[in-house]
Amino acid sequence: VCVFLWRKLFFTDCQCAEDASKTYEELFAKLDTNKDGKVDVSELREGLAAMGIRTGKGAAQKIVSSGDQDKDDGLDFMEFSKYLKEHEKKLQLTFKSLDKNNDGKIDIMEIKQSLADLGLDISKEDAQKILQSIDADGTMTVDWNEWREHFLFNPATNLQEIIRYWKHSTVLDIGDSLTIPDEFTEEEKTTGLWWKQLSAGAMAGAVSRTGTAPLDRMKVFMQVHASKSNKISLVGGFKQMLKEGGPTSLWRGNGINVLKIAPETAIKFMAYEKVNPFNKTKTTHASGLRFMAGSLAGATAQTAIYPMEVLKTRLTLRKTGQYSGMFDCTKKILKNEGLKAFYKGYVPNILGIIPYAGIDLAVYESLKNLWLSHYAKDTANPGVLVLLGCGTISSTCGQLASYPLALIRTRMQAQASLEGSEQLPMNLMVKKILEKEGFFGLYRGILPNFMKVLPAVSISYVVYEYMRSGLGIQK
Repeated sequence: VCVFLWRKLFFTDCQCAEDASKTYEELFAKLDTNKDGKVDVSELREGLAAMGIRTGKGAAQKIVSSGDQDKDDGLDFMEFSKYLKEHEKKLQLTFKSLDKNNDGKIDIMEIKQSLADLGLDISKEDAQKILQSIDADGTMTVDWNEWREHFLFNPATNLQEIIRYWKHSTVLDIGDSLTIPDEFTEEEKTTGLWWKQLSAGAMAGAVSRTGTAPLDRMKVFMQVHASKSNKISLVGGFKQMLKEGGPTSLWRGNGINVLKIAPETAIKFMAYEKVNPFNKTKTTHASGLRFMAGSLAGATAQTAIYPMEVLKTRLTLRKTGQYSGMFDCTKKILKNEGLKAFYKGYVPNILGIIPYAGIDLAVYESLKNLWLSHYAKDTANPGVLVLLGCGTISSTCGQLASYPLALIRTRMQAQASLEGSEQLPMNLMVKKILEKEGFFGLYRGILPNFMKVLPAVSISYVVYEYMRSGLGIQK
């Protein structure tokens, strides 16, 4: 509504109150299609769509609910004009809070400082990208008119809400747990919004992993059993699993894979918060520090829950009747192999965090910024499809780099349970694979691994959005 008001009808600061009222009347008349003296949600949504104004999900409902004082599910002219005036006043207060030196313009350092005051430190480069997405005239500063035209597009009014349009939540789950944790503002922490975000992400991960569990089991199956002499195809592998254990066998190991999401997410978040002061050092290398802090947090979480990773591999590969469940598997490993068996493959797993997290973060940020620099005109938020695309590609690149270490980890976790299998350390196992199978032997099972990325991200996103809505997290 507001963008149309300012852009389509050319309302400017120098117009008097009478002209403003006339402008409101003209806009109201266009939106009130049935001429009943009020604009309801459907009229607002359809009217804006007809005028080419794109709004976010639920934006029309939020605008009507915010201005509907008599609760008749619509805005009469007085309510409509009052909402527009009050919305502008709120945005003006936010603008003034950012304009530290009161010169009527916002520059890069003012954006950076304002976010730092709220507990969200960003690099100078990131602040520049935010500024460029709002700066319509290319002056590298944002005046009031540019700010108003940019943010009257959505119902966000204060800086905390606007920040959510400047940052991307990294909770989307692809079945691998090496991603860098998300950052939360002080406002999100004090209001309890952070745990809702993490809960929504955990539920999304649980559904996503369950939906792609057959492909994940196929990946592990091929990592451990496939070789030059024992070639396993996707179709052949699934037939073998179905013959041995029936349809339910395709979900072996999924229970503990889902169970470990909650403790790992919580430990990773808490560990990340502990090293956060290091991450918030006032420097232009904030992205690099974030990567280092995130890697440390990921290593901490992996160390704490690694025994569950070993159990997941053993349960995924188990034959019918081998274990009655998670506790039976734990008991038999302790009895036959001892406590140290729960940390087999730990070294390649920790080493895999560095290339995966580093490449994933670098590629994701590069692709997102490339899109913003070429196509973004009115927003610093690239949108769902762009972010999903960036996330899928960056994850794929990260997995390409770290996959050999993941394969070595899985084989080390599984080798004690395989009859006649040598108990080899990491270096000798790599040497043996290269000698017998060549370089591509380190990439056994990568096809089903790649096949599950896109459905995993898609399922995770859909469930995450439903959970956000159910938990009352504003977009």
